[in-house]
Amino acid sequence: MTALLPEVEFITFDKRSTTRELARLRRVLAGRRFDLLLHMQLSLRASLVSTLVRAPVKLGFDRARAHELQWLFTNARIAPATREHVLDSLLGFVRAVGVEPGAPAWHARPPAPARAYAERLVPDERPTLVISPCSSHAARNWRAERYAAVAAHADRVHGMRVILSGGPSETERRMGAAIKAAAGTAVIDQIGQDTLPELLALLARATVLLSPDSGPVHMANMVGCPVIGLYAATNPARVGPYDSRRWCIDRYDVAARRILGRPAARLPWNRKVERPGVMDLIEVGDVTERLDALMRERDIR
Repeated sequence: MTALLPEVEFITFDKRSTTRELARLRRVLAGRRFDLLLHMQLSLRASLVSTLVRAPVKLGFDRARAHELQWLFTNARIAPATREHVLDSLLGFVRAVGVEPGAPAWHARPPAPARAYAERLVPDERPTLVISPCSSHAARNWRAERYAAVAAHADRVHGMRVILSGGPSETERRMGAAIKAAAGTAVIDQIGQDTLPELLALLARATVLLSPDSGPVHMANMVGCPVIGLYAATNPARVGPYDSRRWCIDRYDVAARRILGRPAARLPWNRKVERPGVMDLIEVGDVTERLDALMRERDIR
């Protein structure tokens, strides 16, 4: 991501080895001073990292939202709020430092090699459906045969190019192979073959992304690519693609009622329903109807 934000210094942290990384960061940050720390991550690991940052003001969430003891590691707090989208809650930090934010806008421009990669895959005006089928949480993933059915519909009804995208894990590669085998139509399988800047560039040229709750839905949002998000295990009102929530399939309340015995309105705002089979609440027809509506609106424009 350094190529996208050259004015920002990134100091990374490998979560697989917390103790070693804390010791390394202590050395990296030794002697450095900062005016302000924005403690925007609710995890004890992030709070431990915050102790290594020397700053007179350490701004965190209000007491009610400062989960995992975050309130012990900060000396200033943003204004209280309830049941906000995560992005809106982060904008609370902007307001706390005296800036009134406008509507969120992103101006990320992928580097030239990434744009060239995307142009090879999407060389013309033919509409393109990108499917990023996997989340890092298996219970959020839809069935391969259902993705395949949507891919076939996209090709047959809308003449769309279909591209699969994802990381190099064995789970994602198996998912991609299963979708391609079941689709009965030409599918370009790019799973494990791109970098994050290349994915961002691809989404910038795509017509629509289909994905469960995952990082790519927010990358697509950055570059103005509409997202048909698949949500049953998690709440799209809280974590869905910010500008595409109307295109998302929302079965979170149904999942809460059937599995937890309570409506979503009575659950803690950050509660997940990550149970096996929960994504089966989303039918193929739910997605194809949303895709059809999106394509009709695109044609009108």
